[in-house]
Amino acid sequence: MDVKRVKDFIYWLYYQYLLVTCSYVLEPWEQSMFHTITVTVVAMVVYTAYVFVPIHVRLALEFFSQIFGAQPDSAV
Repeated sequence: MDVKRVKDFIYWLYYQYLLVTCSYVLEPWEQSMFHTITVTVVAMVVYTAYVFVPIHVRLALEFFSQIFGAQPDSAV
């Protein structure tokens, strides 16, 4: 892939983001505030998912393994 096509694709994605969020109608200072808040919220969601989802998946697997009759690890 050449650099121009990648650059055009990224520009197209950014344009789609502006259209979906309707942030193209905002003033420049409003756009920067909106983008800052959006990036902050997305980063917090990704971090929370990274930290807490594996813990909950492990606990759910332990719970369901106890329900369906698997022996606990400490019963050896």
